[in-house]
Amino acid sequence: MRSRYSAFVVHDASYLLRTWHPATRPESLDLDDRVRWTGLDVLATEAGGPADERGLVEFRAHHVVAGVPGSLHEVSRFRRQGGAWLYVRGRHV
Repeated sequence: MRSRYSAFVVHDASYLLRTWHPATRPESLDLDDRVRWTGLDVLATEAGGPADERGLVEFRAHHVVAGVPGSLHEVSRFRRQGGAWLYVRGRHV
């Protein structure tokens, strides 16, 4: 989760696509250069440990767009594949 947030901060679309589960991954990703990500709060986790194949992360990501602060509150689903955690989908809260 934190590595994907960091990829949003530096606008690394290729990393985000590589860490997206193939069943739900879009063909491309167009990141908005106007969005400046300013912080991440991990609010809760479920599963996602060394022996788990699935996990959930609830987070709030803070941003500023055109001088206006905002945030994204989401519960994200992850699945382990080939030893790596992949983002499956998120639900806005």
